[in-house]
Amino acid sequence: MMKRLKSLCAIVAAALFCLAMPVNAQQEEEVSVSYPQIFVGAQGGGQITLTDYDNWKLLTPTASLSVGSFFTPIIGARLHVNGMWNKGGFMNSVDNFRYKYKYVTTDLDLMVNMVTLFGKKYYYPLNIYLIGGIGMNYAWDNGDAFARQNMMDEVLTMAYEKNSISHNARIGAQLDYNLSKHVSINLEVAANCLKDKYNSKMSARGDWQLTAQLGVAYKFAAKKKKKVVVEEEIWETRQDTIWYDETIVTPKTESAEVTWTVFYKIRESDFEADKQLAEIGAFLKEHRECKVDIKSYADAQTGNPKINMEYSKLRQEKAVKALTDAGVPLSAITSSYYGDTVQPFVENDKNRVTIIIASGLKDIDEKQIQKKFKTEEVRYRVK
Repeated sequence: MMKRLKSLCAIVAAALFCLAMPVNAQQEEEVSVSYPQIFVGAQGGGQITLTDYDNWKLLTPTASLSVGSFFTPIIGARLHVNGMWNKGGFMNSVDNFRYKYKYVTTDLDLMVNMVTLFGKKYYYPLNIYLIGGIGMNYAWDNGDAFARQNMMDEVLTMAYEKNSISHNARIGAQLDYNLSKHVSINLEVAANCLKDKYNSKMSARGDWQLTAQLGVAYKFAAKKKKKVVVEEEIWETRQDTIWYDETIVTPKTESAEVTWTVFYKIRESDFEADKQLAEIGAFLKEHRECKVDIKSYADAQTGNPKINMEYSKLRQEKAVKALTDAGVPLSAITSSYYGDTVQPFVENDKNRVTIIIASGLKDIDEKQIQKKFKTEEVRYRVK
């Protein structure tokens, strides 16, 4: 077994060497490729689905068709269809036989060009793609294994009679060499992981299928870079006047004053003013040296002067408490109450009110735009 694996490695190494030889011998030409670069391809080679049988006796031919596109010099994707012959085998002290079945696998593969990823150019004749993909596998014509499942000592209890559908996960690599701007040849090796039932044998893990294929691809979007004839350039220098805007920032302090009103219903004094409290808090955060003055009133057309004075006092006290509970320092608050002796509003019902006035200072930067100019030596092309 090890000798055959070494022989296979030697064959692959020789193929890689033969593909690389023309690259060393050929002088690289500057080529530009437009993107997306659409391609179609066909491949043929061999495959083995690993099992406890002699794997070399299960080697079968395989073929693939693909269509895809490189969206950039580095990233591409393809739809890849592979099939269709496969073999399995069973061996114990009594029986030794092989069985045949057919399959087709359809994968959506991501392709990453490692040469352009780490290279300095977007085009190389020889490219190495890392491939990863997922898809579905359909297997059928498994009559040989199904007919002999009673001979397999409960090892192959997963043999299916007509068909089986499985997931497929793929990882692989492809060596691709451009024969021309449209045609390339490639060597691809891949490992495919399918569900345990695929080869009709139970192993408590996924079945692995190894493929090695040679192929050819046709690329539609490749084109040669046009040669640009560069004329002789003549340059001169001159002094230009350049106007520009300069922002002058002057620090200054401005004072601000904001007034809030809180109205009450008849015989009410509770301070219910969440919006005003939030606005007062925001004002205190944006200003310094703040003062808050609270004045409370009662309307003259209800009650009597003594009762109205008591209501305005309660409104004043509850307003002060609400502000201090919200975080306003008591030292910043001045307050007073007037009963119905003062009527700040013409409309009677509005005089059941607490008026809050906040004042403070705010530091701002005043910006002014000034036009300025400078002279600069400018180099310009004459021809």
